Amino acid sequence: MFPISDNNPTSRTSYVTYALIAINIVVFIHELSLSQPQLNSFFQLYALVPKELTASFSGMPVNQAVPEPLTLVTSQFLHGGFMHIIGNMLFLWIFGNNIEDRLGHIKYIIFYLACGVLAALAQWIFSTQSGIPSLGASGAIAGVMGAYILKFPQASIRTLIFLGPFVTFYNIPAIFFLGLWFVQQAISGIASLGIQTDVGESGGIAYWAHAGGFVFGAILGPLLGLLSDDRE
Repeated sequence: MFPISDNNPTSRTSYVTYALIAINIVVFIHELSLSQPQLNSFFQLYALVPKELTASFSGMPVNQAVPEPLTLVTSQFLHGGFMHIIGNMLFLWIFGNNIEDRLGHIKYIIFYLACGVLAALAQWIFSTQSGIPSLGASGAIAGVMGAYILKFPQASIRTLIFLGPFVTFYNIPAIFFLGLWFVQQAISGIASLGIQTDVGESGGIAYWAHAGGFVFGAILGPLLGLLSDDRE
């Protein structure tokens, strides 16, 4: 299943969502301009490296120009390939505008970044000694999706579905589309506990960041007034 659009109109321009998409694209274009050694160094510096975050939390010195806790934010704007960024930005565009519309611009950016940080920490808990950089906006976007399923459970998500050689479109209620997505991430995260895999979205898939971000989004959204009828 691949989402194409939703049917919820917004009453104001989603400046923050568009800005986030633009920043991610600009950073990805910069990544494309780097040689492979330069890209590796770039990821090492700005992506989240779990074992370095563990060392930082333990008070051990980490020889990095960027403080490791700051990579909980900077890693949200890095991507490991074209499909990675295209998929993330599509989900952000579809689901982010309505959440921004309900929360307001300021609360939305706080919500988005907080979900990304908490999602990264959820993944870190299961990979504290990994040296593989973890990166991507998926955790923050999962938080947006967790908020969306609470606010718009009956919204129709126009979805592209592949049935063997055939392709068709269906309107699927958000509660089923996003609910199935969350269950898939949770099951995959549990299954990955007994398997030696790459951590991070440039190598393996950060299932716990996805599932964690979704849960944190469902918690933080209401705390910031998502379910209120008032808008800023």
